[in-house]
Amino acid sequence: MEKIRFKNRNGADITMAAIIHFPTGFDSSRQYPAVVVAHPGGGVKEQTAGLYASKLAEQGFVSIAFDASYQGESTGEPRQLEDPHVRTQDISAVIDHLTTLPYVDRERVGAMGICAGAGYTANAAINDRRIKAVGTVSAVNIGSMFRNGWDNNVKSADAIPLLEHGSQARTTEAGGAGTVTIPLAPLRKEDAPNQELEEAWEYYHTPRARHPTAPGFATARSLNQIITYAAYSMADVFLTQPLQIVAGSESGSKWMSDDLFHRAASQDKHFHVVEGASHMSLYDVPQYVDEALSKLAPFFRSHL
Repeated sequence: MEKIRFKNRNGADITMAAIIHFPTGFDSSRQYPAVVVAHPGGGVKEQTAGLYASKLAEQGFVSIAFDASYQGESTGEPRQLEDPHVRTQDISAVIDHLTTLPYVDRERVGAMGICAGAGYTANAAINDRRIKAVGTVSAVNIGSMFRNGWDNNVKSADAIPLLEHGSQARTTEAGGAGTVTIPLAPLRKEDAPNQELEEAWEYYHTPRARHPTAPGFATARSLNQIITYAAYSMADVFLTQPLQIVAGSESGSKWMSDDLFHRAASQDKHFHVVEGASHMSLYDVPQYVDEALSKLAPFFRSHL
């Protein structure tokens, strides 16, 4: 395992922070397949993304978990900006760096993500043909989630007040006030609207997975990009890479994995449902993570 920093080549003068996980018996004179792992909205590389990256390394992959631009230990202002277009391009920026490493086979690069990181990964694969295989866990299309709700029971037009809030936040900040923020997961247990999202509070704000660089909120100005973002746009045409989707049977967000599966143009796509798993239990509960990896590791091995 090695902690690294490198320049993001997307033009915003960002330095990315990441952790590379190496296979057992790693030999720098050889070339290995690589997998990029994108963290959830509000997460960092030391949480579930790092867990999946470490497990994939045990299966023979060079794997890299990274902090999004403006988040974690990556640089950029304002802090905690959650711009989906930036998050998508971050994945390609990580691949840019991987192609410079002599021990990475640039023709065998895959990508996976968890939660919003999975939606960003799907969108990156639509745009970046260097991604040869795609994996998702508890996939979230963050635009759909903010427009239509966790359970897909809200009309898109009802998200207009969120656009107004994001717009007003920009005006407030331009006037010299501090950064206006929104929660990406409940900041307090009592704020959770249901048991599943109470687990999100537990994951991010208790010793279960709390991390000092993951405060659990985003800038309110992010809403202006989130609300109109469509992670799966053109998936029916351009998402032709092999695809492995994993979602929990008890996950309120499963509809977004279903949506990705039905839209993807790939002729080699697979959907595994982990019985009994909720959205967040696939982040770190050993039995569920192991089951997810029992599908993801062979999938990447056969396609990279």
